[in-house]
Amino acid sequence: MMNTDISGRKDEFETLLCFSKAIAAARHRADLWEIVNEQLLENIGASYYTLCLINEDAHTHSPFLYSAENKIKTVTGENPVMHRQHPMYDGIFDKAIDTEEPVVFDMQQLVRRKDMPTYVIHWYNSGVKEMMLVRVCNGKEPKGVLYLYAKKTGVFTKGRFSFFTAIADQLGTGISNILANEKIELQLEEIRKYKTQLEQENSYLKEERKKEKHLTGNAVGNSAAIRKVYDLVSKVAASDATVLILGETGTGKELIAHQVHDASPRRDNLMIKVNCAAIPANLLESELFGHEKGSFTGALEKRTGKFELANNSTLFLDEIGELPLEMQAKLLRALQEKEIERIGGKSVIKVNVRIVAATNKNLEAEIVAGRFRSDLYYRLCVFPIALPPLRERKEDIPELVSFFIEKYAVSSGRKINGIAPKALEKLKAYAWPGNIRELEHLIERTVLLTSADSITEVSLPARSKLLFARQDADTEVRSLADVEREHILKMVKLSKGRISGPQGAAAKLQLPSTTLMSKMQKLGIRKEHFIDTGKNND
Repeated sequence: MMNTDISGRKDEFETLLCFSKAIAAARHRADLWEIVNEQLLENIGASYYTLCLINEDAHTHSPFLYSAENKIKTVTGENPVMHRQHPMYDGIFDKAIDTEEPVVFDMQQLVRRKDMPTYVIHWYNSGVKEMMLVRVCNGKEPKGVLYLYAKKTGVFTKGRFSFFTAIADQLGTGISNILANEKIELQLEEIRKYKTQLEQENSYLKEERKKEKHLTGNAVGNSAAIRKVYDLVSKVAASDATVLILGETGTGKELIAHQVHDASPRRDNLMIKVNCAAIPANLLESELFGHEKGSFTGALEKRTGKFELANNSTLFLDEIGELPLEMQAKLLRALQEKEIERIGGKSVIKVNVRIVAATNKNLEAEIVAGRFRSDLYYRLCVFPIALPPLRERKEDIPELVSFFIEKYAVSSGRKINGIAPKALEKLKAYAWPGNIRELEHLIERTVLLTSADSITEVSLPARSKLLFARQDADTEVRSLADVEREHILKMVKLSKGRISGPQGAAAKLQLPSTTLMSKMQKLGIRKEHFIDTGKNND
């Protein structure tokens, strides 16, 4: 009998020694799970285990490690490992926490008690006959409880209590090390994340500085038309309202976007820009929202999208009218929910981004044509700012010309004092279809061609009837109702006055015939507007 006890104690000592070495080498939760499952359970006679830790609220406990759930068989099919939080004072957990020695329960007697925790009943249904709870400490501070479950009684004898306590002590040390390691790894991951973001922002800033050499920093001009724009910028800049900048190409929409940002509380952060027309449609989602490594072919590393880069700053969406319909829906969700999800990501990312968008398109006409979502339009058009074309602010041309002469004279190393009145009048008489951008490029070219100290001659481009006709059509301001009326009238005429039926205007417009007739009545479209006789009309 004595030899048996000595042999048993020797086995327990060797088990503790091996367990201690393995615990010391464990760095992750998975390491500890493997040690308990593969090395410990079979040496102590337990079938299953659960290691529960006290939560930060100091009132509940939750499973930290546990037996493989797919290997636990129950008569009811209910999983005994219950992952939700449980109250500490349930008559089981708190008893183990308050006792230095292990506590053993006969499951058949235990389940007869009133108000037993649900997890006890589930373990009983899995065939467990005996349950032992051992307090797990880090030093002398209780951290949780180790539950050991046996399918027969008499496994957890009092003579082995010191062995079980020693195991729990080793687990306490291992858990504390692993939790500390997990915290360090989480902090390192955050550091890597911010380092990557800073590197991307730095790279982006260098690229933007190269691109922004043409920007003036402040708008030039003092005409009534441009002063109205200044006034609108001053009123909206301090808010977080979404701004939609409208205007022909070359009117300085990006410059106004910078002024909105620079006058806002977000001015200390870099304004992030996306040109929706310059990025291929299949890359736009990644550009805006980013992607995880391996999320698609060619995604060799994680990419932070422009929304994340613009967090707590301004995102300028230039050429918003070129955004594909599919991306319009995703952009709308990001604006409404104020959160994004990277391609291949498994979690949403909250973002605090102020949106400034710009377009030279008539978005209302695009809505009628089915190329732009009306809900996105109304979400963007919270505070519209319409920029006047240069032909409507010609009194600003002298100041603009002086500014550009000085700018390009300095950059080209020339000494040019100004421009002759006759040449300036010639510039003021021109219609400028390309607006300020066209004026700037003409002055740059003229400076390079001028050998004297003053510009006396400018070479204006020949007027293109096609270009000017298109410009006049693009800049015509019409209401959404007018555009919709014209489009419906065109479809009805193409249908030879037929409203319903497969060849009717309703089918072409993808509307119920009753809806179309109601719209026609509302818009004042009568029979005489589209047909001379009633022969082809329904």
